[in-house]
Amino acid sequence: MKLGKHLPAISLGVLLFFSVLFGALLGKGLAATVNTINTENFTDFETALPTRLLDVHGEVITEFASDERREIIAIRDLPQHMKDALLTREDRIFYSHHGFSFKALSRAVIGVLTHRSLGGGSTLTQQIAGTLYADRSDYSFKRKFRELWWAIQMERHLSKDEILELYINRTYFGGGTYGVSAASKYYFGHGATEITPAEAAILVIQLSNPSFYNPFEHPNRAMARQKDVLTSMVDSGYISKEEADESFDTYWANFDYTRTSASAHTMQNDEAPWFSEYVRRTLNDMIYGTEDIYTSGFTVNTSLNLSHQKAADEIMQDYIKAANRMYQRTMNSHERSAFSKYIPFTELMSLTFNLPDLKMSEQRNQTIAIKEYRNKINPMVDVFSMMFGIESLKTEIVNKGNSLTKQNAEKTTIEGTMIALENSTGYIDAMVGGSKYDQENQFIRAIQAKLQPGSTFKPLYYSEAIENHQMLEGHPASMTAIISDTPVVFHKEDGTPYIPQDFKGQWEGDVPLWYALAHSMNVPSIKVLDAVGFDAAIKRTSSLLGIPSNELESRHFDRVYPLGLGVCAVRPIEMAKAYATIANHGQEVTPIAILSVEDKYGNEILNPEKELRAKQKSQKGGKQILKQESAFIMQEIMKQTVASGTLRYGGDWDSTYYVTGKRKGKGSKFRLENSHGQKFDMPIAGKTGTTQNWADAWAAGFTPYYTSVFWFGFDKPGQSLGLSITGSTLAGVAWGDFMNAANQGKGYKPFFDEKPEELIELEICSKSGGLLTPDCEGYKMIAYYYPGTEPTETCIKHTDSTGRTLGTFRLKRARLQSGYYFIDDADFAPLHVDLSFLRSGKLTSELNIELESESDNFASNRDPDDFSNWLLD
Repeated sequence: MKLGKHLPAISLGVLLFFSVLFGALLGKGLAATVNTINTENFTDFETALPTRLLDVHGEVITEFASDERREIIAIRDLPQHMKDALLTREDRIFYSHHGFSFKALSRAVIGVLTHRSLGGGSTLTQQIAGTLYADRSDYSFKRKFRELWWAIQMERHLSKDEILELYINRTYFGGGTYGVSAASKYYFGHGATEITPAEAAILVIQLSNPSFYNPFEHPNRAMARQKDVLTSMVDSGYISKEEADESFDTYWANFDYTRTSASAHTMQNDEAPWFSEYVRRTLNDMIYGTEDIYTSGFTVNTSLNLSHQKAADEIMQDYIKAANRMYQRTMNSHERSAFSKYIPFTELMSLTFNLPDLKMSEQRNQTIAIKEYRNKINPMVDVFSMMFGIESLKTEIVNKGNSLTKQNAEKTTIEGTMIALENSTGYIDAMVGGSKYDQENQFIRAIQAKLQPGSTFKPLYYSEAIENHQMLEGHPASMTAIISDTPVVFHKEDGTPYIPQDFKGQWEGDVPLWYALAHSMNVPSIKVLDAVGFDAAIKRTSSLLGIPSNELESRHFDRVYPLGLGVCAVRPIEMAKAYATIANHGQEVTPIAILSVEDKYGNEILNPEKELRAKQKSQKGGKQILKQESAFIMQEIMKQTVASGTLRYGGDWDSTYYVTGKRKGKGSKFRLENSHGQKFDMPIAGKTGTTQNWADAWAAGFTPYYTSVFWFGFDKPGQSLGLSITGSTLAGVAWGDFMNAANQGKGYKPFFDEKPEELIELEICSKSGGLLTPDCEGYKMIAYYYPGTEPTETCIKHTDSTGRTLGTFRLKRARLQSGYYFIDDADFAPLHVDLSFLRSGKLTSELNIELESESDNFASNRDPDDFSNWLLD
């Protein structure tokens, strides 16, 4: 009771004590600066140091610097709603406080103590003071006191408008931009004087977390927070609801959803701009909230191999150019045919039968007019607007014309992307995100594009069938299990029929499973999917690709048969991860670009690779997605795609000459030379993919060292590449060129040092899948099986002989199971017969007596098992 009675007095005393202490410290600080009032320089800051990116060998890739992204604008030139949005979002009492707010500070302190988000405690003045004179990534009371100190100094010596002007020109708005002027050009494509209320709202929400609210990366998230800011501006009386709604609708109606959060600065002397941009975004997520990436002098050690990157850049430029040349030649031919034949015919039909909807001349004229405007008139208007400084002409007319040109280009221009991984480490070895990295082309397709993978998807669920011995037409799944490639009707879960078609509608009858995959047959693949089951197939494929379960629905991993033909959405980096995992003996491969980060003093502050290896070590070397035996068999199957299937064409240097016109070599691209000058054939495996309507062309594959994935297609779906541009004829050729370049200088290395013990190795007829007979000349194949899945019948396509071969095999298998060891070496030396007895002079009867005596002695002394192998001779 006594304590409760005196509690108010105690509280008042404590508060008074801290108030006096705070006042004393503040007074002392103010006194210390009394003689510096006229000499303070609020724009004299520490020199900014660029961040350097190094490749895996320590060579400089590029530098990130901030100075080129600052553009100054006077506060009086800003639209009023830009200032209103800033104050609404950040500091509504800016013009009434003296640098800080006791209410806001108290709210922030309570939030920290209670671990609740109650809003920030810094005024706008404190924010700019912290940006200029403190490290805002330091969440400590010391930093807050330093920030408060300088805020008070700024309020003493600068007017409110001067502080606001300093803020809008110095604050980081994301995308490598500092200041509202540079940010406006980056986000909206025009100067700050043209900012609309909706655009102002987009800018101010970047201040709290530009990575989280970036409209190009997270449009829905940005839209929701933008709406909140506009609503607050309406509530505060800054704009009307009609103005807010109109501005909001206009912004999103013209929003470019294909844009990405690439840096506003086109980096100079960048040896790998697509990779550098990917690293910049990743680093920005790792080091959030300050100017560190651009000013703190970091050294970023990356996984890139610059020599491989240069090869990839050249290859992609050659093949994107060749693809567009081939496509335009085909399209121009079709257009000429349409103008000369079909349009006159439809015009005649329209007039004869009074069918105005068939009249095509108007559409033709409109198409020609739009093409002329895009290519000739719009560039002239653009120059005119710059010559006479008419910015509204550019923003209202030229930009819309450019937008139409871009939309048309997305539908008619073939793009491409590639990514390569090192199998053993997951290092991103090379990356090309598109045709050319610039302000109009910043979408890193290798990382961001979600594309239909086509037949490159098939090996992923084939591995499930192999590993679990799924029954296929009465036989367990194996390399040589026979499966029928004939027309068949499947029934969906709702009972409706589904009839898949093979490429060009051709059928081959009974084929071995390896052949069906190597030659990309659709019907056998759907049969494999049907045997595996949708749930098991989805689980296996998503595990290999690394797609989380909460994304499967949006990626169209549906329980339907077209899934087996790759009708789903996959990123190229995910496909590279899956194939690298098969190459890595079934052990999960995690792509990584940033290995470590050092500060300007050489101290290591981040080590993502170390964290990844620690995680893998805790999993006993890494997560085993596939059994080693299954990975081994899949490698053997996919080798056949290169040897005789859809990648055979791309593996020959003649294909490069036919597609690009460049003669780079002769023979196999995978015939390499080691450091000692010895030639060898590098083991290589892969798969091509061409999606429905020939819209996407893929190639993916691996050597024991590297995995790479190539894709060509349109950014806007719906267009067809045409029959002449496929995974085999385009992507596979580019893939072969790169795999040759990447593996130069590497020595011979098998995928496995030796066959996994559990597997059985047999000589098989590649045509029938049966055991090899002497009559299967030219069709010998070495195949590998899980026990119980191997063939037990001899080839019936090439022989009608006795069961000698089958008997030999069955006896050998039985004795293997009992622990008997066979030596398969055969002596093929010429047979020599001693005929000297013909000259002995002895009678035949005498010789017979001698032979019988020797035979009796041998029979009495021999071991009972000496002739146990007689059936195997």
